[in-house]
Amino acid sequence: MKIAVTLNKDNELKPLEEAEILGIISADTKEIIRYQNPGYNISKELTMEAILGLNVDAVVVKEKFLCPGSYGMSFGRLKYVLTQYANLNDILTNIDILTKHALDELEDSVYAESMNESGVCVDDDRPN
Repeated sequence: MKIAVTLNKDNELKPLEEAEILGIISADTKEIIRYQNPGYNISKELTMEAILGLNVDAVVVKEKFLCPGSYGMSFGRLKYVLTQYANLNDILTNIDILTKHALDELEDSVYAESMNESGVCVDDDRPN
């Protein structure tokens, strides 16, 4: 199984658009290949497009990592590894357990944002 993770340079898990690095973990070998995130500081959707282009089986997510747009792009194409871990080392240490609990769908409460009328994700937590 190939699993995508979204990371900063300190190997901490970050929401899709806040991640400088897209990591692809081989669950069998625990090896990771790193790519620059073309969606860094731009959008969750652009990051998800890059993840889907890397032909992974699953993506590691925490609450507030996805929006309806990025979720909709990946639904039915990826499994979701929902975690409370905060860094790559903890993910690698627990990868076997995490992959056994991969989900086909997520609850709406996991989303960081909602969509506006134009279909663009809007962060509900940002000040107006």
